[in-house]
Amino acid sequence: MFRRRATTLNPSTQRPRTTALPMLFAALAGATGVFSFAPFGWWPVQILALAFLFYQAGMDISPKRSALIGWAFSFGWAVAGMHWLYITMNRFGNIPGPMAVAAVILLGIYMGLFGAFTTGVATWLRRRWSLPVSAFLLLVLPVLWGVSEWTRGWLLTGFPWVSSGYAHNTSPLAGYAPLVGVYGIGVIAALCAGCIVMLTQRARGLAIGLLVAVMAAGFGLRAVEWTQPEGRPITVRLLQGNVPQQNKFEAEHVLRALDMYRREVSAAPADLIAVPETAFAVFPDYLPPGYLDSLKQFSASSGSFLMYGIPLTDGPGTYANSVAGIGPAGQSYRYDKHHLVPFGEFVPPGFRWFVDMMRIPLGDMTRGGAVQTAFPVKDQLVLPNVCYEDVFGEEIALQLRSMSRPATMLLNVSNLAWFGESVAIPQHLQISQMRSIETGRPMLRSTNTGATAVIDHRGRVAAHLPNYTHGTLSATVQGMGGMTPFIRLGNVLFLALGAASLAAAWLMGRRYRQKSAAGGPKPT
Repeated sequence: MFRRRATTLNPSTQRPRTTALPMLFAALAGATGVFSFAPFGWWPVQILALAFLFYQAGMDISPKRSALIGWAFSFGWAVAGMHWLYITMNRFGNIPGPMAVAAVILLGIYMGLFGAFTTGVATWLRRRWSLPVSAFLLLVLPVLWGVSEWTRGWLLTGFPWVSSGYAHNTSPLAGYAPLVGVYGIGVIAALCAGCIVMLTQRARGLAIGLLVAVMAAGFGLRAVEWTQPEGRPITVRLLQGNVPQQNKFEAEHVLRALDMYRREVSAAPADLIAVPETAFAVFPDYLPPGYLDSLKQFSASSGSFLMYGIPLTDGPGTYANSVAGIGPAGQSYRYDKHHLVPFGEFVPPGFRWFVDMMRIPLGDMTRGGAVQTAFPVKDQLVLPNVCYEDVFGEEIALQLRSMSRPATMLLNVSNLAWFGESVAIPQHLQISQMRSIETGRPMLRSTNTGATAVIDHRGRVAAHLPNYTHGTLSATVQGMGGMTPFIRLGNVLFLALGAASLAAAWLMGRRYRQKSAAGGPKPT
């Protein structure tokens, strides 16, 4: 049935299909995608789920019905993968449960539009270009899936969480990350799904050969060293305060947390000591008298460099989510978060009422520059990013390639206590691992409740603290120099290859039409 319908160009030859049941199955298939991401890590589930979607899309030549099925798939994908947003809004944002549920559903409805784009446009192009099955499954659908994920990564400031490529930080496909980044891996995963569907067609040998070649090439690329050690390793101490989110901004608990962090910082020297996002939850002027002076004295006496999360202001009504730095020779450093979180760090037009209802402190911040300097720590250059920012790999690549001497290691400071005991924390760790693979640089993570970790330049977790505990992670880390193709080009290579694939599909459709007109054998 699939072969006949996928290659038939006249819709009148097909019986109308109902949509409700395929949409339900597609939503359930999309929801299984959550198991491909951390903490589960069953990445083959994702490829099988995408194969189911592509099979359903191939069963129909109606762009409208195909778009509805794609929408249902991505709706299930988003709601299952990001259900933890309910915790943020309900437990910590004071949003009533039904309204928080509605908000997660509305997000899923929005995310579903990108899946609708994939299958709806692909089916329209299949009709428009008279595509054979192989072009539809192996070129058009995978490319449009990747383009849809890339688009949701920047549209309306972007929300690329649970992009499909993140599931493959430990799969053979991770080898492609230094070349085409996480969105390129998403295309390759979708290509593998297309190969699985092609097993239902006559060209099974092509599908099997392509699938084996893609996996083997990815495995081989994992052995390539795109960057090389630079300078001497540094010792690091990464703090995890485990401060309860519900108490974080209460005056009594602020003072208690500040005292705890001062003790932890001063407990032992290290080349770099990092403190989580907004660990110092008040502006510098509101810190206890002599607080920063005591940290500077410790830095000078121990030879330690300090980096800590703190809100900083440049005047009335302006404040940034910042990382400040102190060096033993009196050095100072400041990084302001550039990519802010909608509703949590800036107010989208027309949504002031929603932000006011959530009563989130520091909810309308000033944006930092897209390119900022790194902090020199002995032989290394440390480039920080704050929480959600490391979801945007191209922005980190932009910063690295814009530096006269690129940073040799990355530092993520986060406070994921907003998400409670959910899969958001292991998902975020997985995102940081992908940034390390893309850039060939180690990532240090200092967080409030987890995951505090050291990730090496190949994306492997070298050391970590248990989540939801109070502690300090000590390690020795080697910085890396050099440029991966992804640092140099960002998503340009992924987009260029996608454009070339669509051009190849068009040529295959043209050849298909010519053979059909001549009455010759038709390609599959």
